[in-house]
Amino acid sequence: MNFGTTEILLIVAVLFLLFGATRLPQLAKSLGQSRKAFKEGMREAEEEERAEAERRQLKNTTAAPQISSMTDEELLAEMRRRTESHS
Repeated sequence: MNFGTTEILLIVAVLFLLFGATRLPQLAKSLGQSRKAFKEGMREAEEEERAEAERRQLKNTTAAPQISSMTDEELLAEMRRRTESHS
């Protein structure tokens, strides 16, 4: 959808008639601030999503070893380590 010069001038004329010369700069400023706030919110949401994915990945990689694959000595050592860390 490409706008030509005539269409743009017509839109500006309608805006000028609706809002007046004094309100147009205020309208443009508020539109710019809204756009900036929207972009900032999107950036923050992407950062939060990325951080959450990193937390999930870190949680999965630092999970405790599987008990069934441990020897008795390893199991005893793991139990001692956990009780010492909780004390």
